[in-house]
Amino acid sequence: MPYDPHWPVRFQQLAESIRVALQSKALQIDHIGSTAIPGLAAKLVIDIQISVAALEPVETYGRAFESLGYVFRAGFTDLSKRYFREKPGARRTHIHVRQAGSWGEQLLLLFRDYLRLHEQEASEYAELKIELAERYRNDCINYVAGKAEFIWEILMKANRWSQDVGWQAGASDG
Repeated sequence: MPYDPHWPVRFQQLAESIRVALQSKALQIDHIGSTAIPGLAAKLVIDIQISVAALEPVETYGRAFESLGYVFRAGFTDLSKRYFREKPGARRTHIHVRQAGSWGEQLLLLFRDYLRLHEQEASEYAELKIELAERYRNDCINYVAGKAEFIWEILMKANRWSQDVGWQAGASDG
């Protein structure tokens, strides 16, 4: 769907409740994904990255997420993060817990920051996402695969840009 200026507001609401529940366990709370990039078309899913000192044991922070109504997805295949989702019937929210300073944590922030500052590439990404969403409306695997080449091209540009400007992850969004 087209960009909605209420997405950052929704993120802030969610981040505030997460901050209260996790307190100092959440070293950083960041709005990631397409809803975090002004002007970008996106699925109606707020993606939140929580940076923690250590991924294990999950109970260190998992109970706090469960108290907020999120469900831990223990079988998730990406072992570089821990993943929580909304309960069935609740507003779509994806919680990505990553270790502070990890490659995955930094990669998502770099991608987001680069697209926030490079409108042409963000616009091209939006066009690709819309085209793929129409083509693969009920096929998430091919939709994601269709974005891969473009995402890696952006990440290569973002890597060069990060070196030119001395990019570092900024302060927590939430």
